[in-house]
Amino acid sequence: MTRQSISFTQPNDDWLKAQVDSNEYASKSELINDLVRQARKQQRQLDWISSKLDRAEASGFTKNTKKEILSISKSKLND
Repeated sequence: MTRQSISFTQPNDDWLKAQVDSNEYASKSELINDLVRQARKQQRQLDWISSKLDRAEASGFTKNTKKEILSISKSKLND
């Protein structure tokens, strides 16, 4: 495992400490690794959605832009 030294703003450091103090995580390192895993997973999901939108747009299936498709999809989630 690679060892790193990073700095946090006071509010972020306070939040990290609170998570560890609440026994949600055993250490700041564990918490940071979990946050990075979540961000990587979210990026994979966004990449997948983007590729689906690109293919749909290129296929002529719709004349809507990515932004329009996303807006329509979000509005249907809130119905």
